[in-house]
Amino acid sequence: MNSILKTLGYTALISIETAIVPKINAQEKPNILMFCVDDMNDWVGFLGGHPQTITPNMDRLASKGVNFTNAHCPAPGCSPSRNSLIFGIEPHNSGLYPFYNINNIEAGVIDSYYPLPLLFRNNGYYTKGITKVWHNPDNAYLQDSTWDEYSSHGDSNIQLIKEEGYYPDPYVKRLVACPGSNPLEDFMDYKNAMQAVDFLDKSHEDPFFLAIGFIRPHTPFIVPKENYDRFQVPIQEPPIKADDLVDIPIAGQSNAQIYVEIPMRRDGAWEKLRRGYLASINFIDDNVGRVMDALDKSPYADNTIIVLWSDHGFHLGEKRTYSKFSLWNEATRTPFIIYDPRGQNGNGLQCDESVGLINIYRTLCDMTGIEVPEYVDGISLTPWLDNPKLEMEKPAMTTWGRGNYTLRSKEWRYTRYFDGSEELYSETCDPNEWVNLANNERFDSIKDEFSKWLPKTEAPQVSSGLELYNVADADSPILNINSFLNNVSKYNAEGLQPPLYIK
Repeated sequence: MNSILKTLGYTALISIETAIVPKINAQEKPNILMFCVDDMNDWVGFLGGHPQTITPNMDRLASKGVNFTNAHCPAPGCSPSRNSLIFGIEPHNSGLYPFYNINNIEAGVIDSYYPLPLLFRNNGYYTKGITKVWHNPDNAYLQDSTWDEYSSHGDSNIQLIKEEGYYPDPYVKRLVACPGSNPLEDFMDYKNAMQAVDFLDKSHEDPFFLAIGFIRPHTPFIVPKENYDRFQVPIQEPPIKADDLVDIPIAGQSNAQIYVEIPMRRDGAWEKLRRGYLASINFIDDNVGRVMDALDKSPYADNTIIVLWSDHGFHLGEKRTYSKFSLWNEATRTPFIIYDPRGQNGNGLQCDESVGLINIYRTLCDMTGIEVPEYVDGISLTPWLDNPKLEMEKPAMTTWGRGNYTLRSKEWRYTRYFDGSEELYSETCDPNEWVNLANNERFDSIKDEFSKWLPKTEAPQVSSGLELYNVADADSPILNINSFLNNVSKYNAEGLQPPLYIK
C-alpha cells in the first residue's frame, strides 16, 4: 500500500511541476505584489492597537485598499499558518497541525497540493520569491519549480548596542531587543526590500507574482538605531489583568508562555521588549514604503494587486503571555489589506467582518481568472472588495493542534479544546477577552450555533517532518500542560509580581 501511495504522490508532483500552460500577455492579467510579514499584531496605525506606533506607509496602503480589520490566521504559528495559506488548506484537512520542515515529509503526503506561487507560475506568471514566504527552511520545498527567481537574505554581523536595549543574561535569543549600529545595508529586511525594488525597476513581459517575506517583527527585535530612537520611554503597557488565567481551562492556560514571563518580570524588561517590537514594526513599515514607492514609479502601478498579511499576531503580556501560540485575540488577529488599483468599490474602506487568511488563495485566483484546485478551502473575498459591509456568515477559524479550534465572528469568540473544555467571549463588551462566559448557561445557544462550524472530521497528524511541537492537543495531551504547571510553580516560588493564579 505504501509503495502505491508513494507512486501516486510522485505522479501528482510531476504533474504539478510539468503542467503546460499557455503564456498570458502581461496586459491581460494583473500582477501580484504580496507582503508576507512575520509576527505582526494590531500595533499598526490602521488597526489602532497601540497609540505610539508609527506606520505611515502601511497606513497609506490601508487607506487605498480594503482594510480587513477583523482578519484571523489559520494557525498561531509560522509553519502551520503559512502551510495553510500557501497550500490553501486548513490544518484539520491537511494534518499539518504543528511546525514542520516540509522537505522531510514522507513522499506522497502533501505532493498533490499546489503552492500558490507555483499555481501562478503554471498559469503564465513570472514568480519571484524573497526570503520568508514559506516558513524557513521550507523555502527549499519545490523551490526551483515554484520560483523563476528566489533569493534569501540574513543580517550581516549586526553590532548590537546592548546598553540601550535588552540583552538577557543568561542569553535567550527570542528576548533580545536592541538597536544595531550597522548601516541599513546590513539588515536583512532592508535587503529584502531592495531586492523587490530592483525587480520592479526591470522590464517584465509576463505578469508577475512577487512575494516579499519580511522577518521583523519576529524575535529577536534587532533594528537600526534610527528606528529604535523613534520610540522613547515610557512605552504604554497594553491592558493586562493579573488573574486573567483563572477562568480559562487548563488546555488554554498551558498556551501561556510563562517561562518567558519569569526573566521578563525578574529583569523588569517588558517595556524594553515592547519598545523593540514597536521599532521592529516601524522598520518593516519603512521597507514596505520603499517597495511601494518603487511600484508607484514603475509602469506596473496601475495593474498590480497589493496584498499585505502577517502570518499571525503576537502577545506582549496580554493574557499573561508572550509571543504567539494561543487561541486568543492577540495571537489570531492579523493585519490584512488588499488593494486593487484597477478599481474596486471597496477601495479606501474597511471591512469589519471576521475573515480568515485561508481565503487569500481563492481570492487571488478569482481576481486573476485562475482555476482553483478542487481541494482548496476558503472562499473568495472579491464580494467584500466590492462591498466591505457585506455580512459574513461563516466565522473565521484558527487551529492550534488537533482538536483545538477557535471561531471568531464579528461579536463573539468561541473556543473548544481537544478535551471538550471551552471559552466564550463577547468581543463587543469584552474586547480584552477577560471574562470567559462558556460556563454560563445563558450563552448555551450561542455555543450551539458556533458548534455547527467546528470540523466534522479531522485529518490525522502528519507524523514525518515534525519540528517544533509545543501545544496540548489530542495527539500530545499532557506534556505542554506539565511544562506550564512547572513554570507557574517557578514563577510563584520566586515571588514575582503580579502573582499567577490557576485553578
